[in-house]
Amino acid sequence: MRTGVSLSVTPADLDRLYGLVKDRNAPQKHVWRAQIVLLSAEGLGTNAIMRETCKSKTCVWRWQERFAAEGVDGLLRDKTRPARLAKLDPAVAERVVALTMEAPPGEATHWTSAAMAEAVGVSNSSVQRIWRAHGLQPHHVRQFKLSRDPKFVDKVRDIVGLYVDRRRRPSSFPLTKRARSRRSTERSPACRSRRAAPGP
Repeated sequence: MRTGVSLSVTPADLDRLYGLVKDRNAPQKHVWRAQIVLLSAEGLGTNAIMRETCKSKTCVWRWQERFAAEGVDGLLRDKTRPARLAKLDPAVAERVVALTMEAPPGEATHWTSAAMAEAVGVSNSSVQRIWRAHGLQPHHVRQFKLSRDPKFVDKVRDIVGLYVDRRRRPSSFPLTKRARSRRSTERSPACRSRRAAPGP
């Protein structure tokens, strides 16, 4: 037992501890915690308790200290641990949402999580969690980004007009794949008449 820790096990505590060990429906972690305290009450040393329970020295000391501080009830509960991920400041989430509603920098059509993470100073996964929480999907942008070419409108008019106005279509306009395949599979009149003619 660790120096400075003393166990005083009352008869009522012994009854509860033996009840835990004999209860087949008790969680196993409660059973071996009770065994640690019972073996300590019998006067066994730390090494002997480690052999009997197959637990480490720090584990044995931890539950001896917990029983000494809180009794049997301390063996039946686990201490709450801090969350693995620290919570983001609400101001950060508000900034991410506000920036998502604005146009992204440069020539980008929409915000990516990597670009947003770099702009705000948080991780990529944090940006994705904020977007999921607020139902934001910046990659589903239904906007058409026009070119900055000053002759863009004239070029579009020429290209669209080429497909719409048949009179402007050149004679050497390439056939589509479907038209080529259809033309190649059509039989000539000579072939059809030769097949229709009766044999000798």
